[in-house]
Amino acid sequence: MNMKAFSELVGLSPYTLRYYEKMGLLNKVQRNTSGHRDYTNKDVDWINFVIRLKDTGMPLSNILDYAKLRALGSCTVEERQDLLEQHKENLKAHIELQLNHLKALEEKIFLYKQKKVS
Repeated sequence: MNMKAFSELVGLSPYTLRYYEKMGLLNKVQRNTSGHRDYTNKDVDWINFVIRLKDTGMPLSNILDYAKLRALGSCTVEERQDLLEQHKENLKAHIELQLNHLKALEEKIFLYKQKKVS
């Protein structure tokens, strides 16, 4: 699929996709006979995974580390797993912190509602 279709499918601008390609997150993108990018379903799956990692707060530098390991093949499975497990722990800690913030907000809102009743 061409850049426009791929961009619309994954929800990223062509500029972002070219940036990801330049930095090494999207490598080995196929080209058609005219030299235009020709994305595959594997590219869609990969970019969706990158988006998920980014949405969960993984820094692009860590995502790039993961991508470099992925490009090296199956001999890096354990390193990739370690990277994801570390991110999982960071994400769990972040969620816990956000839940604590939510609880504090709910308590404050409850106090304001009590003042309106009295």
